[in-house]
Amino acid sequence: MPNILVTGSKGQLGSEIKELSPEYQDNFFFTDRDNLDISNQEDIKHFIETNDINIIINCAAYTAVDKAENDEISADKINHLAVKYLAEIAKEKNIKLVHVSTDYVFDGTNFKPYSESDTTNPNGVYGKTKLDGEKAMQEINPNNSIIIRTSWVYSSYGANFVKTMLRLGKEKKSLGVIFDQVGTPTYARDLAKTILDIIPTIKNEAVEIYNYSNEGVLSWYDFAKEIMKMAKLDCTVNPIESKAYPTPATRPHYSLLNKTKIKETFKIEIPYWKDSLAECLKKMKERK
Repeated sequence: MPNILVTGSKGQLGSEIKELSPEYQDNFFFTDRDNLDISNQEDIKHFIETNDINIIINCAAYTAVDKAENDEISADKINHLAVKYLAEIAKEKNIKLVHVSTDYVFDGTNFKPYSESDTTNPNGVYGKTKLDGEKAMQEINPNNSIIIRTSWVYSSYGANFVKTMLRLGKEKKSLGVIFDQVGTPTYARDLAKTILDIIPTIKNEAVEIYNYSNEGVLSWYDFAKEIMKMAKLDCTVNPIESKAYPTPATRPHYSLLNKTKIKETFKIEIPYWKDSLAECLKKMKERK
């Protein structure tokens, strides 16, 4: 029975993995910054040796995209150096490593869905530090390890776009949402299930990169409209351009990910974004 370390277990993806974990016959060790500092090489090594870990799912990340612009040291520590340390111990101890990355490694200027082999060119500190983490992992190259790039993550846990829209939809009669950024949301529960399902079949010598998001194409405006509709909120959503809502970090205008590789390699089906949104809203209602 594998001993699986899940870092960043209080985040959206980590929380979903934790909720799903009883369905799997594995021993899980859920950690966060309070009980394991993954930016400390000795802490990681001690934890892994003490608990005889043989699989790592790295959900930990510095995800404050705008804040990262003025806090590169902290972002680099988690998104780059910690990944490097995890990859080094994974290689040394022959541990399977699943690392979660982002669409922000691309600049968002493509005209067709990004494949795993497309040229990376991050716009800001967050994307750059995540890409540095990917590169470090590829250079160290632990066996049976993969990188999963994802986009627009939301969940019934944590802070995210869906929860923000639900709150604003109750507080306001109307709001403006960006229509010139296009991509696909990812329900963290779908990604969590995929990771747990494919772990036993991951077998590769060089680190492989896979894309994962839900199926479909939409803008943040479309997403907001559907959230209001499904939640039956009387709030008018108006389309606005990105320039009307300036932020410290530049967002990719085009974040569509080509998911053919992960679907064909692991023979998985990916849910349509509307179906997953409905599922998430149902879960939020039940949790209340």
